Amino acid sequence: MTAPSMRRTSATVLALAFALALPGCSVGGDDGAGGSGDQRTQPSASSPAPGRSAPDGTGSGSPSPTGSTGSKQAEEPPEGGEPKGGVPRPEEVDQKDADAVAEGTLTAMWTYDTTVDRGPHDAGVRTANAGWLTEKYTEQLRGHRARSAPGAQWDTWAQHRAYTTVELAKTEDAAKPADTDTEAWRQWTVTTTPHGRDGWQRKPTTVVAYVHLVRAKADAAWRVAGVTVR
Repeated sequence: MTAPSMRRTSATVLALAFALALPGCSVGGDDGAGGSGDQRTQPSASSPAPGRSAPDGTGSGSPSPTGSTGSKQAEEPPEGGEPKGGVPRPEEVDQKDADAVAEGTLTAMWTYDTTVDRGPHDAGVRTANAGWLTEKYTEQLRGHRARSAPGAQWDTWAQHRAYTTVELAKTEDAAKPADTDTEAWRQWTVTTTPHGRDGWQRKPTTVVAYVHLVRAKADAAWRVAGVTVR
């Protein structure tokens, strides 16, 4: 990745907000370990990050628990609620630390729980509602409507009442743009593992996520303006 190439892809990067379910990018196969089907953001013309934009209003290219078949979820859970283990909130971290804000955002975006979520997109909306994102990015995620049902893989997860755990490893590229007072880029490897409440478990899936952070001025709180995955 080079800074010039990152800028060339600016028209498509911001598109991912939770790149967890880009149609056509399946990860893990038919055992419920990964897949595609949920989109997260709309592309923005001002983002210099690399990678592809996610499905339906978010970044893309990341493994998602959804499948591409659009099958109906076996037992649709109620909308909203707190996922098992909870998710981080902005007030729990140093919001002037770009690393802390990026890490908290990615953890929230990739934390799913089939007992409270109807699909991966709900995790993105939950992240937006928590206050991690810019106003524009928040509107994109809230306004997104899935074009199909979550899919067969999500159905498999739901049958086991599964939830995910998330592990992050900072994997910065030396060629990334330098931070300024009002803009920063971060790169993390996101590893997601599904666990069934009945003891079921599948192999973890891994993606690289590029996080674009902005703030109005130096010493202000950082907010995430976009997430792109590959």
